Amino acid sequence: MPDRNRWTRQQLLIAFKLYCEIPFGKFHQSNPTIIQYGKIIGRNPSALAMKLSNIASLDPAITATGRKGLTKASNSDKLMWEEMTSDWSLFLVEIQKAEKELKIQSALNNETDNDFVDNGNVIYLGSNKIIQSTQRIGQHFFRKSVLSAYDNKCCISGLSIPSMLVASHIIPWRIDEKNRLNPSNGLCLSSLHDKAFDLGIITVNENMKVMVSRSKVGKDDHFFDSAIMAFDGASIKGPEKFFPHKEFLSYHRQNIFKP
Repeated sequence: MPDRNRWTRQQLLIAFKLYCEIPFGKFHQSNPTIIQYGKIIGRNPSALAMKLSNIASLDPAITATGRKGLTKASNSDKLMWEEMTSDWSLFLVEIQKAEKELKIQSALNNETDNDFVDNGNVIYLGSNKIIQSTQRIGQHFFRKSVLSAYDNKCCISGLSIPSMLVASHIIPWRIDEKNRLNPSNGLCLSSLHDKAFDLGIITVNENMKVMVSRSKVGKDDHFFDSAIMAFDGASIKGPEKFFPHKEFLSYHRQNIFKP
């Protein structure tokens, strides 16, 4: 007799997607997103919230700070964590397959009266026209994953206006195809600090502190001094999930930063 309590692969894939895209502090059964997705995949909100907490117990960024989430991650959870972190692009393809099989996109679209719905993967317009591309889907997943990891705040300035935040790649998108969608290859930065990071004006050292290029010191620019230089030596706000990999930050310091 099949175990009705056993999570199917499709349900697990959706749970992992939600783990990536929902801030750690919102893994609870009263979260509207968890309620909505739970209904669609056939799991009650409590079970889905519990699954997210079980997944959290597998994340080094969670356990390194003493937070353990729940401690009943199944073998299936552990195997899927390995699958996800070994190939993010392929994992996103698997998520898309699960969404199609579970008819998640149409369910989300039917539950809203808005003319514009951004459900995370496909953008629906009032005419029901679908704008979809593999690259855009990947970029959107990366953005939501990185911003949720940093609780939708710039890790340098603390800015919390979503439209002014960027999921900044540590190793640029064009250089490392394997880690394009890896949230641990991202920092949540304000638009200004993202540009400075991209240009090599700032970086993050091995102690997770901001470093500002010495070539820009003493330029008698009051705005630069207050918006960039003021953070020299300041610790960045660490993420709640998906801690940035040290080797990615090392690459940025050695190849992009301009000392």
